[in-house]
Amino acid sequence: MGLFDAFKKTKPKQDPPVETPAEEPAETPAEQPEEQPKQGFFTRLKKGLVKTSQVLNTDIRDLFKDEGRLIDDDFLTDIYAILIRTDMGTGPAGAIRDTIKKEFRGRVVHLQEVLSRIKQELIDLMKEEEAPIRFAESGPTVIMVVGVNGAGKTTSIAKLAHLLKSEGKTVLLGAGDTFRAAAVQQLTIWAERVGVGIVQAEQGSDPASVAFRTVDQAIADGVDVVILDTAGRLQTQTNLMGQLEKMRRVAGKKIEEAPHEVLLVLDATAGQNGISQAKGFSDAAKCTGIILTKLDGTAKGGVVVPIRQEFGLPVKYIGVGEKAEDFSIFNAEEFGEALFSDTIDD
Repeated sequence: MGLFDAFKKTKPKQDPPVETPAEEPAETPAEQPEEQPKQGFFTRLKKGLVKTSQVLNTDIRDLFKDEGRLIDDDFLTDIYAILIRTDMGTGPAGAIRDTIKKEFRGRVVHLQEVLSRIKQELIDLMKEEEAPIRFAESGPTVIMVVGVNGAGKTTSIAKLAHLLKSEGKTVLLGAGDTFRAAAVQQLTIWAERVGVGIVQAEQGSDPASVAFRTVDQAIADGVDVVILDTAGRLQTQTNLMGQLEKMRRVAGKKIEEAPHEVLLVLDATAGQNGISQAKGFSDAAKCTGIILTKLDGTAKGGVVVPIRQEFGLPVKYIGVGEKAEDFSIFNAEEFGEALFSDTIDD
């Protein structure tokens, strides 16, 4: 019996399937083809960001003729509107417009000159030190993952577990969303798929008890990383936010300084609404970083900019697809290059 099989040696009685409410969509893992060509993450990132890239590249290209374009007030107004559509916010969009005005106003310039300047400005606005997980000096590293229902929390936990496992870490999941049987079932499917252990509890159990059992088991089995799921909740639900604090206290009693990371999952398709989520959760859950999901399904990739600027929270990871490998540490340079890539490699 292997280490991960041992994690799953005791399972509580399964609850009957519960229908997931419309506002809390299930995150059942998508079926994957049996054989898929291996692609580098940058290629997958470009494909995932193609909708935002089209807004930036195609819409800006439409403002130009072959002989170039005079940079005047009409052009600056159009550029500002295009940037706003990526959901980067009025402040960053205005700053980029003002840079274009300062450097090019009154001149006839070509498309690539403007695109290159916008790309560099975006990269500078998003830039931060790469901020992977802060691992514990001894004992398991404990990561709590929080976010509203439907943001992609379950799949993000699975992808993070897969990434950490690929780096040689052993991982144990704690199914702390005990309010929905479907959430536990979905996380269990993912755990089996990526090959990590999971601790479950009966529906309606105290999430803090799941945190305690998971951390306790991880210590006993010498596991490297614990990832604790939490119930999806709105940032205005102060009583449920209290439950997050209880989970923090329980983990901290078992391991000093735990949780070492509290990652907020944000749906990029939520756009500017994601900023209010970040504020609410950051204050209540003491978040240390952000996982930005569903970048492949939106033209709102610019939301990275206001989140980074307004909260000082690093965007630690990004998800650009449904597969376990469609997940990586956020890198501003790669992100900017992908946004302004004219071609997609097959």
